Amino acid sequence: MEIKINWNGGMSFSGVGDSGFVQKMDADTVVGGGNTGARPLEFLAMGLAGCTGMDVISILQKKKQPVSNFQVFVHVDRAEEHPKVFVNALVEYIVTGKDVDESALLRAIELSAEKYCPAQAMLSKAFPIQLVYKIIDENATTLVKEGRYTPK
Repeated sequence: MEIKINWNGGMSFSGVGDSGFVQKMDADTVVGGGNTGARPLEFLAMGLAGCTGMDVISILQKKKQPVSNFQVFVHVDRAEEHPKVFVNALVEYIVTGKDVDESALLRAIELSAEKYCPAQAMLSKAFPIQLVYKIIDENATTLVKEGRYTPK
C-alpha cells in the first residue's frame, strides 16, 4: 500500500492511496487549520469502523440475514497529554432487520475481530477495544437484543 499526502497550505492536506480516491485533511481553526477536512485520527477511527463494518455486513449477507439497516459507531477515548493517543475504544454494531439471528451476528463480529479485520488486529495491540451490539426490529423499531462480544 502506498499513501501520498500533498500539502494544500495552512494545515490542509490531500491524501490519496492505491484506490485513487482523494481525502482531505485539515485541523481545527484553534490550531491554525481551516476546518475544511477530517482530522487524521478521525481517519484511523473510521478505518476501524469501516474495516469491521464491511466484514460484519458481508458475513451477515452470506448468512442470508434480513438486515435493512446497519451502522457501526466507534467511540474512542484519548490520552489527555500529548501525543494524545487512543487509550481505549468501544465499537458498537447496530443491526436493524426482521428476525435477525443473534448467533449469526455474534459469529460475524467474532470472525471480524479474530480473523478478518486487519485494522482491529493492529489497533487492539495498542489499546483495548470493546465490542457491543444491538439488534433492532425494523417493524417496531424496538430493541430486540443487545450484548457484548469479548475477543479471545
